[in-house]
Amino acid sequence: MRYSKYKNVKTNGSDSKKEEKRKQELQMLERAGKIQDLQYQVEFELIPVQREPDIVGPRGGIKRGKCIEHACKYVADFVYVQNGEKVVEDVKGYRDGAAYAIFTIKRKLMLWRYGIRIKET
Repeated sequence: MRYSKYKNVKTNGSDSKKEEKRKQELQMLERAGKIQDLQYQVEFELIPVQREPDIVGPRGGIKRGKCIEHACKYVADFVYVQNGEKVVEDVKGYRDGAAYAIFTIKRKLMLWRYGIRIKET
């Protein structure tokens, strides 16, 4: 079995035991009617794909421009509605290193692009 950098173990489709525990807690809250519309691994596009300009081909068709930069995306662990408001939640084990630095930038882009503050647990 291969371990990740922080030795987290995938459990029932979740990326870690901590994420699986939070998933079970949220499922209980949904059954109790405290939250609605629980979703897992929801993708948000932060920056769209960057392409060269489209060109007209030799027979008149439009040829799509070459991809220069792929889209930048954020995948939220959980998204649900609580008290009429959309909540985006991310389970964090460690708050240091390069992975957390990348998350910090994506957190700021989520706020700027969608007006959504990510809840860290």
